[in-house]
Amino acid sequence: MFRTTRYRLGYRKKREYLDDGYSSKSGIVVWLQRFVMVVLVIVLMVFLLLLGDVVHADENYQQLPQVNLQDVSEGSLLLKTARPGMYQQVPILHTEVDMRISGMIVRTQIKQSFRNPGQEWVEGIYVFPLPEQAAVDHMRMHIGRRVIEGVIKEKQEAKRIYEQAKREGKKAALTEQERPNMFTNSVANIGPGETVVVEIEYQQTLRYDQGKFGLRFPMAITPRYIPGKPVSENISVTGTGWAKNTNQVPAASRITPPVYQGRGKINPLSLRIELDVGYPLQDVKSLYHPITQRKHGVGQFTLALAEGDVPADRDFELVWTPDVGHAPKAALFSENIKGEYYHLLMVLPPEQGVEGGQPMAREVIYVIDTSGSMSGTSIKQARGSLLMALGRLRPQDRFNIIQFNSSTDLLFSQAREANSQNLRRARRYVRGLDANGGTEMAPALNAALNAQDERQYVRQVIFLTDGSVGNESALFDLIKQHLGQSRLFTVGIGSAPNSYFMRKAAQYGRGTFTYIGDVREVNEKMAALFSKLESPVMTDLDVQFANGVKAEAWPKRVPDLYHGEPIIIAAKTKNAAEKVTIKGTRSLAPWQATLDMSQGRSGNGIGVFWARSKIAALMDSLHDGADKDKVRKEVINVALTHHLVSRYTSLVAVDVTPTRPAEADLDTHAMPVNLPQGQNYQKIFGQLPQTATPAELHLIIGFVLLLLVWLIMHCRLFAYISGERDK
Repeated sequence: MFRTTRYRLGYRKKREYLDDGYSSKSGIVVWLQRFVMVVLVIVLMVFLLLLGDVVHADENYQQLPQVNLQDVSEGSLLLKTARPGMYQQVPILHTEVDMRISGMIVRTQIKQSFRNPGQEWVEGIYVFPLPEQAAVDHMRMHIGRRVIEGVIKEKQEAKRIYEQAKREGKKAALTEQERPNMFTNSVANIGPGETVVVEIEYQQTLRYDQGKFGLRFPMAITPRYIPGKPVSENISVTGTGWAKNTNQVPAASRITPPVYQGRGKINPLSLRIELDVGYPLQDVKSLYHPITQRKHGVGQFTLALAEGDVPADRDFELVWTPDVGHAPKAALFSENIKGEYYHLLMVLPPEQGVEGGQPMAREVIYVIDTSGSMSGTSIKQARGSLLMALGRLRPQDRFNIIQFNSSTDLLFSQAREANSQNLRRARRYVRGLDANGGTEMAPALNAALNAQDERQYVRQVIFLTDGSVGNESALFDLIKQHLGQSRLFTVGIGSAPNSYFMRKAAQYGRGTFTYIGDVREVNEKMAALFSKLESPVMTDLDVQFANGVKAEAWPKRVPDLYHGEPIIIAAKTKNAAEKVTIKGTRSLAPWQATLDMSQGRSGNGIGVFWARSKIAALMDSLHDGADKDKVRKEVINVALTHHLVSRYTSLVAVDVTPTRPAEADLDTHAMPVNLPQGQNYQKIFGQLPQTATPAELHLIIGFVLLLLVWLIMHCRLFAYISGERDK
């Protein structure tokens, strides 16, 4: 562009300026200079306003009453203000987690205590993570000794009830789903010195993989990358987060809680687990937090965090291994609710190694996230995982590496043979990877899923990322549209990966997912992933109930099964079922297993498990083009029947007695969260929000280009005037 401009400016002969009259032309040029300067100043002012709006995540506190340290008489959470020595008192949050594990079901109770240490009436809003398969079905508000039970309502109606109670000065609580793994609790009218406790309960199923049971409890939210252009505010989706809503992430302001930047950590959390599995265990381990263990009987333990309270800054993960000979091959649990039978089936197919003969050649595409949120320990884990993966390639395989942040970069223009020369080049490339910039994931997915011409290769895409994106739905659509014959395997990296994105991306990619939360886990967990990649897949799975019993089972189409993974089915029948048969194919050989339903165990929560499975399947159908209105109505019907929070339903609790005086104002506080352990705030936000949003970066580029244009015009004019004076 600049060459063309210079050419055009230099093409006009000097005498043309003399013919037109130099004085008039110089006046026009001077006027243009001034006009450009005014435009530059305006653009700079807009840029500074936008920059300030994003960088200061606690800016929504700046209008609240301020105190100095002498005014604080008790432990408080204080946020600095622009005024030296002045702070804002923010409501203090403490969380208690109590888990009970029985069979395949985990029942969890969470109590969030909102304490107001200030002198003003406040509303606390806390965005927090939960497991991506959590079925939230109860909420209670504790005010002193009084307990108010939450009721399930359609989302808009629940919000209306809450807002009305807030205006009337009544204490109220509202639990909403933002994503399947991200929720918001709002508490209105907390008086000076008061504490209000919001208790929620949820249910999830255990994960069983390669001989181990496990559960993951998320404690932190990695800041999400928000692509797209800002849109006009819509009151129905306006939140208190640091990001503005965009055309690609309409509810961005609701999934970007402010990040605490003060000293130390906030939001302490305690956790206690009652484990009762009913069979001997080889070991019980917490992967990232020290725990205490008290054994009560065979397979019965009481577990707790050894440090008591810990900051909510990294996910908790518990795993246990059944003793030799006690690993279950099948499990069946049933529950009768109002004459309807709900079933949870888990079947583990027998192990089978790779068939003899020459294994099929693979084309493996490694995609690695090098955005700002991957800085620190995450990028070290990702590099270590990728280097190990390269070592598993065979001479007959082909491979490529794609890294992405604000842009996408390919090691090779197309996949190449895994010979020693190409592997040496790849290792140098991986060792030089660093984390910086945004999370533009779509171009990298496109590059990885395109060019699938070689049918003689088994095509596998290994995707290493923390999944810190806000446009998950659009990425799921992309995967479904471009997957072709590829299989997508996600590897969650870091202390708080977006588990919802990791699991669903693998589901739509007909692959599986793995988490790596520590550098020391790289060898073990990548080896487990490779055993899946290199073993035959169980396909064509089908579930049939005997004697013509009709069952509504989820998922409708059982996904392909990888080495060490079980089949898990949720089913509802009108009558008691006697037998169920599961069939499949592996390495062209048929396999089947038949379960006697009468041998199953009765259990609580199976109906909730079925309802949560159906809601997930209905929401998945939107990516297959299902009618949105029809899906919404079905989800609401299931959620209201089973008392579940969903995308379209919320829990609300309201105290009947107003407590806030009519003349007292109500201040709204978005509760800040910790940055996940091992992440670098400057790498994510910096002076410009890199992982947060690209908009301000585009603005700077535009400003710099305008400045360059002005400098070129100024230099050309100066050169012209100097030339005229020399004549």
